[in-house]
Amino acid sequence: MSTSLPHDSSKLDNIIPFLAEKLDLNPSQMAIERFEGGFSNLTFEIKTDQGNYVMRRPPFGLKISKAHDMVREYRILEGLEKAGYSKIPKPILCCEDESIIGAPFFIMEKVDGLILRNKLPEGKPLSKEFFSKLSRNSIDVLLELHQLELSKSGLDQLGKPEGYVERQVSGWSERYFNSQTEDIPEMSAISEWLKMNLPSAQNIGFIHNDYKYDNLVLGGPENPGIRAVLDWEMATVGDPLMDLGTTLAYWAEEGDPEILKMFNLSYPSGNFTKAEVIAYYASKSNLDLEHILFYYIFGVFKVGVIAQQIYKRFQMGFARDPRFSALIHVVKACGKTAWTSIQTNTI
Repeated sequence: MSTSLPHDSSKLDNIIPFLAEKLDLNPSQMAIERFEGGFSNLTFEIKTDQGNYVMRRPPFGLKISKAHDMVREYRILEGLEKAGYSKIPKPILCCEDESIIGAPFFIMEKVDGLILRNKLPEGKPLSKEFFSKLSRNSIDVLLELHQLELSKSGLDQLGKPEGYVERQVSGWSERYFNSQTEDIPEMSAISEWLKMNLPSAQNIGFIHNDYKYDNLVLGGPENPGIRAVLDWEMATVGDPLMDLGTTLAYWAEEGDPEILKMFNLSYPSGNFTKAEVIAYYASKSNLDLEHILFYYIFGVFKVGVIAQQIYKRFQMGFARDPRFSALIHVVKACGKTAWTSIQTNTI
C-alpha cells in the first residue's frame, strides 16, 4: 500500500480497508494518490490489482454551499446513467459516514484518456484540426446534455427550473457580497445590471454548470472524441442558456486577459471563437439566443464569484494552495471583462 496525500488528510488512509471490504479488493495491492489541479472538490485515484477507481470528496476546511455535496453528485451520476447519458464515469458507491475520512465521499470508475489542463501537454503536439474538431465535439456533447429526457429518468427531481434564472442571479450576487474581500466596483455594478435585465423566457433542460475542456476526458492527442464529462457537482435542471453562458465565460480567446486563460485551453489556433460557439449552438438548438449577452455576462460574473469565494477561503487559512493567492486578480479581470461587454453590447 502506498499513499501520496496532503498533510491534513491522514484519515484518507482509512479508505484502503473500507474499499477492500466493500469492493472485495486486496488491501496490500492498493494505492491512493491525489490528482493535482482543480479549485474545488478533491479527486483521488485509487489503484488496485483489479483496476483503478476515482474518489471524490469535499475540500478541507470551510464548506461552500451544495457544490460540495458528494451525495448529490453521486445521485446525479446515477440519474444520468438511468437517462442513458453515456459520457459519464460509472458511479460505484457512495459513503455518507464522515467517520471514514472526515467527510462524505463517493467512488466512480476511472475513465482513461487525455484531459487538457491550462497548458498544452508536453510532448503531445495538438493540431489546429484537433482543436477545431474538439470545439465542435464539445458543443455537440453539451447540446446532447441539454436535450436529455427529464421525467422518465427522474432527472427532473434534481432541480427546480421555475424561476431558475432569477434565483441564480440573486444567489450568486449574495455569494459575492458574503465573500467580498475588497471593493471591486465593476462586480457590484454587474450584479445590479443582471437583476435589471432578467430575460422573460424560461427554458428547461439538464445542465452541467461547469462545462469546459478540463472537465472532459478525450480519446487522446490524435483523437478529440469525448469519452466522459467530469465534475457534476453543480449540475441541475435549469435554463440551458445559463450553462452555455458559463461555458462562454470560460471560453478564452487569444486576445483575452492572460489570467482568464488559466481555466480553459480554448485559445490555441483552430478553436472556435466565442461567436462561432454561439452560432454553432444556435444551429443545433431550438432555443432563442436573442439575449445571449445576458447569459454570457452572468457566466463571467459567476466565474468571478467562484474565484472570490476560493480566495476568501485562502485568506482565512482554509485553503493553502499558493495558486489561490492570485484569484483576486481573476475576480478583477472578470469584472472588467463583463462590464466592458455590457458597455459595448458585445461578447
